[in-house]
Amino acid sequence: MIKIYNRKTGEYDLEKVAGGRLLNALYKTGPGKLGLELLIKRKIYSALTGFFCDLPLSKGSIAGFVRNFSIDMTECETEPGSFKSFNDFFARKLKKTARPFDKPAGCLMSPGDGRLQAWTDINPGSILQIKGMNYSLAELLQNDKLAKEYDGGTYMILRLCPVDYHRFHFFDNGSCSAPVKVKGEYYSVNPVALERIPELYCRNKREYSIFRTDNFGEVLYAEVGATSVGTIIQTYTPDSRLERGEEKGYFKFGGSTVLLFFKKGRVVIDKEILEQTASGFETRVLAGDTIGKALNGAKIC
Repeated sequence: MIKIYNRKTGEYDLEKVAGGRLLNALYKTGPGKLGLELLIKRKIYSALTGFFCDLPLSKGSIAGFVRNFSIDMTECETEPGSFKSFNDFFARKLKKTARPFDKPAGCLMSPGDGRLQAWTDINPGSILQIKGMNYSLAELLQNDKLAKEYDGGTYMILRLCPVDYHRFHFFDNGSCSAPVKVKGEYYSVNPVALERIPELYCRNKREYSIFRTDNFGEVLYAEVGATSVGTIIQTYTPDSRLERGEEKGYFKFGGSTVLLFFKKGRVVIDKEILEQTASGFETRVLAGDTIGKALNGAKIC
């Protein structure tokens, strides 16, 4: 049972997990762990899942998924019956009015939909994965020099579930370097897995780039794949001028994660989010929601 803080109501919602029973079996039982190591975490499983989700036959799963998880299809650019496959639906685009990035300059907006946690004054040698589990930023990036640049900075985890909108965006004007791709495995990023797989983010397939923003300095923007996420698709043009709200990329089927690292003295995170993180809870956010501001940013965010 995962409780998520709802900023609108001030209460905690229970997360409805797609495949929750299977996750518990895989990560908490002996036979499940054996199957996990032999097949589930490997590329072939995610590749086969991705292959099926690209087939027209997979369209038959869409209606039940929408119904079971109460997905608002009125936000989509595409009509419900026009998707070519389940992956086409999973990576659906939304109308711009559904996720506006229209806050004053200097406001920090969530790059995507998901469950957010944030920490300040971080130590790159010991980054929190989940309570009781840490990892090294240098190992995540496989770059010691770059990791040290974020000493004392701010770190965010945006965890996306299969039921979420799976496109992620630029939260400020600026430009972004080409992504660095790091090969890895395909463990789930659900808290059930994060509590049991040491340094999971450093073991999964991932990509990262440097987002040179107008208001927040150089931000390390990373995407981590997970079970059934055979592909992380980047849709932006590297080193071109970007406007906030523009799409950076999207994940294919499965849960996945966006990690953001800000350098010291660049950003102030909303107190409410920091308090929930300190209490062990994630906060539900949508793309374009205000989650903080630049240190010398707008007074009203």
